[in-house]
Amino acid sequence: MGVLTQSPVVQPLRRLDVWLADTSRGKCLSAIIWSGHPFPRHKSEEDAIETIETLRSSLVFSGLEEGDIKELARICVDRRLESGSFVFLEGDEPAWFYIVAEGRIRVLKHSSQGKEFVIAHFGPGEMFGEVAVFENKPYPASAQAVSDSRVLAIKRNDYLAFLARQPEVAFRIIHVLVGRLRDAQSRLRDLAGERAEQRIARVLLMLQSRLGSTISFTRQEIADMSGATIETTIRVMSRLKDRGIIRSVRGKTIIVDEAGLDVLSQSSE
Repeated sequence: MGVLTQSPVVQPLRRLDVWLADTSRGKCLSAIIWSGHPFPRHKSEEDAIETIETLRSSLVFSGLEEGDIKELARICVDRRLESGSFVFLEGDEPAWFYIVAEGRIRVLKHSSQGKEFVIAHFGPGEMFGEVAVFENKPYPASAQAVSDSRVLAIKRNDYLAFLARQPEVAFRIIHVLVGRLRDAQSRLRDLAGERAEQRIARVLLMLQSRLGSTISFTRQEIADMSGATIETTIRVMSRLKDRGIIRSVRGKTIIVDEAGLDVLSQSSE
């Protein structure tokens, strides 16, 4: 089920708010799609500078020489997304590789009963959609903007050609993918046998390792990532707050006692 189509003729973008139904999976998604060409053809000088800075901030591309990073920037196209709009949907053809420039993107799947499961969140400098691009198989999950966001997109063939000339970048990507696989295995173990309190503690520790002690995630997002209900997550977070392990300030969660949170994540009682 593809929602982004390309035409040889560049057409003006028109926003369409639609309901996308996928009866094979028994789900409906509220989405924003765009008719016409999904990406702008040209970048201004200011956009080009922003693209280069985004690439330099990325773990994967930060080690590139100036000429190489400018070459990569030339094949990037810029796309701005409103909160709630989809970058791609599960099952779409892997035409593009993506890097987050601004905002936050979540990757999610839906069960046959329509239950949403959040696989990961990605912030500025992080890549997503790479596995489907390498395998040349449909995207295995959907990607959605959590807030107003901007992403850089690179056509699959252009990206693979660039990697063929830059093997050190390919090795960095492998390193990132190995880390994500390790995280996925850990989450599967958590979901299989651990209590909700442990799972939530592990999610908070994982977010802290990536974002620091102040976490701008809602209770619902933490619930989705830990496989718990929103009601259970609220209760657990309240207990953590009462025990002085976390604080809540203006919708943000601040981890105060990392050691205590770590002990809780390992506890089997």
